[in-house]
Amino acid sequence: MATTGIVLTDVTKTYPDGTVAVGSLSLEARQGEVLALVGPSGCGKSTTLRMVNRLVEPTSGTIEVGGEDVMAADAVQLRRSIGYVIQHVGLFPHRTVAQNVATVPGLLGWDKARTAARVDELLAMVGLPRETYGARYPHELSGGERQRVGVARALAARPSVLLMDEPFGAVDPQGRRRLQREFQAIQRDLGTTVMMVTHDIREAVLLADRIAVLSRGGVLEQLGTPDEVTGAPANDFVEDFLADFDVEPKAS
Repeated sequence: MATTGIVLTDVTKTYPDGTVAVGSLSLEARQGEVLALVGPSGCGKSTTLRMVNRLVEPTSGTIEVGGEDVMAADAVQLRRSIGYVIQHVGLFPHRTVAQNVATVPGLLGWDKARTAARVDELLAMVGLPRETYGARYPHELSGGERQRVGVARALAARPSVLLMDEPFGAVDPQGRRRLQREFQAIQRDLGTTVMMVTHDIREAVLLADRIAVLSRGGVLEQLGTPDEVTGAPANDFVEDFLADFDVEPKAS
């Protein structure tokens, strides 16, 4: 898949009962950037993210990943080509750490030597060397360690695009800060295009190149750099959202 990012054009998601989760959203995560989706509960952040890899099917509009329409792709192959990290990780409990990280390469038919080398590389990258952690099972890890394995598994097949839904939300504050720093270093090194959902504007300011602030119904209230969003809120909604996290608008 080409490394050109994620483009949503007039994307909507309406459920059978008439609920509009996302309404006519146009948005782009540029190649190599981290785009954070923020907003209150019920604003369509996770729905938007899940439409990119078709865990949720859009009602209308187009979504392109690497210049290709996701609706024209085989859904299974699409998901294998896109990294996906969620808050509670979703590791296979009866598989070791190494086996969990090897999941997607195995599904893609990588040979054992290539897979083993990639597992070694990624576990070292996330600070869980194989000789120490490879044979452990998820229940033998801390929450932060499990989240690191989740990130390693998502990156295993070298995806050009990574989706992250509250990736550090279940980790204690100290571990969360450490994971955030490690993620920043990994993303800068790999140049992966990342679309992430977070409820915490402070995390978005720390990690993202640009921030998309959404209101209920998936309405885009503001899109800009962290400095632009915090320094010049586009409207009262954005200003109030910042205030909820004690983020004061920066003086211009």
